Amino acid sequence: MARKETPENPGRLKQIAQTYKMTRQADSTIGLVIAAVGIVTFGVILALGFLIGHPIYAGILGALLAFLAMAVVFGRRAERAAFSQLEGKPGAAAAVLQNVGRGWTVTPAVAMNKNQDVVHRAIGKAGVVLVGEGNPNRVKGLLASEKRKVSRVVYDVPVHTYIVGDGPDELPIKKVRATLLKLPRVLAGPKTTEVNDRLKALGDLMSNMPIPKGPMPKGMRMPRGR
Repeated sequence: MARKETPENPGRLKQIAQTYKMTRQADSTIGLVIAAVGIVTFGVILALGFLIGHPIYAGILGALLAFLAMAVVFGRRAERAAFSQLEGKPGAAAAVLQNVGRGWTVTPAVAMNKNQDVVHRAIGKAGVVLVGEGNPNRVKGLLASEKRKVSRVVYDVPVHTYIVGDGPDELPIKKVRATLLKLPRVLAGPKTTEVNDRLKALGDLMSNMPIPKGPMPKGMRMPRGR
């Protein structure tokens, strides 16, 4: 049975259309670039087809390669546009972490101070990754405190720490996903589950620290206990 479309689960074509609209807001030339890539790719392959005496086959191949090239360029520019809209916004690191891919368990805002600097946690085969966002000077202390807390529970597992930002020794938001995926895999699947279960004993933000006054950052979701 076909899955019914809902506002939360639009069809593939609607998803592409939504992504295109979002990308065009940050990249007004996206349409021209994609069209140019498709036309040039098709034209080059077709020209080669005439040279070798097989224009029909070359035309079919050219159409397929042109579509593939357009999809690749569109995907990259859409990703770049998404990162440009996320940069500098509260909760940006959490949003990127939650889209790293399979094999990672992400808990946003495992630690927060009254200034709303936050630390997010991701657990995968590379171990535990703590990502802080906010004022770098304040986040360093917050990260160090959370790392000590985590290390007491999972002392036999690597704990990586990063601060998201564009300053020295900081990790740009657009490189968060790639950095996590490049980390060496040191844990087996069952071990990651064990680590996740052990860290649940730390509790969530609600039980570990007082909620800061004022509104939460837009788009931030409080972690739910499991």
